[in-house]
Amino acid sequence: MRILRFISTVAVACLGLMQTAQALTPMPSPMPNKEVITIGYVKVGQVSPLHLVEEDLKKMNIEVKRAEFVRYADARTSLISNSVDVSVVGPADLAIAASQGTKNIIGLSGVASSPKYLVVRKGVTINTWDDLKGKKIAVAPGSAVWFAWAMTLVENNIPYNTFTAVNIQGGGTAFVQALKRGDIDAMLSWEPFESQVVAEGAAYFATNLVDYSKSKAVGQELGLLAASGEAYSKRREVIKRFMWAYLNAEAKLAADSNAFINAYSQFTGLPLDVTRESHKLIKLGGVLDRTQVGRLAEASFKQGVIKTDVTKEAMDLYDDSLAKEIRGR
Repeated sequence: MRILRFISTVAVACLGLMQTAQALTPMPSPMPNKEVITIGYVKVGQVSPLHLVEEDLKKMNIEVKRAEFVRYADARTSLISNSVDVSVVGPADLAIAASQGTKNIIGLSGVASSPKYLVVRKGVTINTWDDLKGKKIAVAPGSAVWFAWAMTLVENNIPYNTFTAVNIQGGGTAFVQALKRGDIDAMLSWEPFESQVVAEGAAYFATNLVDYSKSKAVGQELGLLAASGEAYSKRREVIKRFMWAYLNAEAKLAADSNAFINAYSQFTGLPLDVTRESHKLIKLGGVLDRTQVGRLAEASFKQGVIKTDVTKEAMDLYDDSLAKEIRGR
């Protein structure tokens, strides 16, 4: 299958995808009184460790409630409104929140990284920037992948109107369906939908074009664990224990590909044959830092995603001290 040939092509870059388990500080002691934490999530492979946190949190006298979201934007809104205590959001969501004048969201840690390539319909040729001319490319404006692609175009002096952007609603499944129908020539999507459509033989990764995850402005980060500002300030010990449980699960899955494949499938409901291929492209462990948060905010302003420059304010909303403490750094 094409997906296997693609993975072989990028094998050198992806040899480090399955990290060795990092030694964490010992599990924190149980909370003196039973606590409840509400965890928001989106069903994407890069946060599969969320599937495993419940057992450890139970040992620390914390009950888990869950809230599923389709979009990172909805998760961000729920954090800001204190509807959930912690959730995964998009890497640029701190900048968006800061531009809205709120401080009620705190970034805790990145989650994973991955190479990103344009997914092109079988029979369509896109190997160079010139090949984009006249092509219809599905996008989700405001999404992390769209933002990375847009900034990659800027960094390579490629006008955005070189191609026809097709705004498709309904998530990754709608992208795949549009591609299979021939409504679009290519798509900017995310896992597992990328690997799924390539594995089915309906598309291929445009590896000769560009790895747009390498945008200097956006970076390779796939997501961000965040807490509501209220939970972070008033229930810091609960948030700390959540982070310990997450990082412990992350280390286990990063060290054991079969465990990752199974957790990915159970967490998302995807078949094992899909998660078996998709997981190869995901490197668990965040690559986000405060400086990159600032770059994201600056780029968001320059691209018109937000109306004001909130670089400093966004950076102030990122605090990975708990993650560093748990990792013994």
